[in-house]
Amino acid sequence: MVFERKLIDLKVDTTMDTIDKKNIALVAHDYKKKDLIEWALFNKGVLAGHSLFATEATGNLVEKELNLPVTKVKSGSMGGNQQIATKISEGEIDILIFFWDPLAQLPSDPEVKALLRIGMAWNIPVACNRATADFLVSSPLLNSSYQKQQPDYKAQGKENLSESFFSDTDENYGLLLTI
Repeated sequence: MVFERKLIDLKVDTTMDTIDKKNIALVAHDYKKKDLIEWALFNKGVLAGHSLFATEATGNLVEKELNLPVTKVKSGSMGGNQQIATKISEGEIDILIFFWDPLAQLPSDPEVKALLRIGMAWNIPVACNRATADFLVSSPLLNSSYQKQQPDYKAQGKENLSESFFSDTDENYGLLLTI
């Protein structure tokens, strides 16, 4: 199999006085909330220039600790993960910062997988740990216009995303996205 690499010519207008405000979703599992808050405090100056969205408990912590406004949805396990996924699919979220606990097996694991799939399907930047989140918020693309490429699922013969993402063994994931 031969892989073709395409070079992208990135042109950054350094004369811009304004920044392109992004909608950033912040989500964290209970054992990762402290890590997310520490990261957010370190990056408060960057985050202040953007619109923040979060699941309920995470959003309350971010508002309290950073004194920044946050649009909150329900708790992650009570439908908040699906609400964030919906906002991603409707183009309302530009970046997902989701500190999840890879070592804990939780009842909400199917929702985690579904949220991450939606982020990938709609081609938004997704950070699942502090290092990746640091790279995202330090990118020059964060404060400039960016035309993301949307995969053409119809050309791939995948007109119905729920059929292409979820096999018969993954039916419960498909149900989570259709609620």
